[in-house]
Amino acid sequence: MKQNKHVIITGTSRGIGYEMALYLANEGCQVLAISRKTPQALIEHQNISCLSIDIANFDNLYHVANFIDTVWDKKVDVLIHNAGSLLHKPFTQIKAEEFEHVYKVNVFAVAELSKLCIPYMNKGSHVVTISSMGGIQGSMKFAGLAAYSSSKGAVITLSELLAEEYKEQGIAFNVLALGAVQTEMLQEAFPGYEAPISALEMAKYIANFSLTGNQYFNGKVLQVSSTTP
Repeated sequence: MKQNKHVIITGTSRGIGYEMALYLANEGCQVLAISRKTPQALIEHQNISCLSIDIANFDNLYHVANFIDTVWDKKVDVLIHNAGSLLHKPFTQIKAEEFEHVYKVNVFAVAELSKLCIPYMNKGSHVVTISSMGGIQGSMKFAGLAAYSSSKGAVITLSELLAEEYKEQGIAFNVLALGAVQTEMLQEAFPGYEAPISALEMAKYIANFSLTGNQYFNGKVLQVSSTTP
């Protein structure tokens, strides 16, 4: 079931994305790992291809299309929007360009890469967007995360809309809203906080959901959190 799936993952330089790329590749998937910096372990894996690009620069995305056309024979089975930009700063001190950058990575790049990949997706394909509990309406919010959490709320609505728009084509769009996971990004937001779930544990959960979750869910937001934050 898992073999020969063509899986694109963004944000693979560290944390959950890095662990997920290795896990899926070891399961037999062909993985395209996209990040600005490329770890050596990913480069050396026979089932992983790496693109070192900045997804906030949309002109770079033509490299992804070129790869799909020439290497993957125009087929994408799974797209995992894992890349994220976090800014922890008092609201009145956030510059417009800082707010815009967070949205470029967390929202606009999700839209642009989805737009690029949809023509290569067939019935049974799955687009998974990694959001945050901070983007869930009514959830506990934390000071200093205005740009980050609001952007994570935006991609939830975007995914719900795309699920409706592409349901007749059989392409599923789902969101996983994560709670605390022991990653570098968590430490940036909450220095010293110890999360109960490791990056590898969460990576395995997301990876398996990306391969099978579309059989049970479409246009849904699953809250993957056992703690607050």
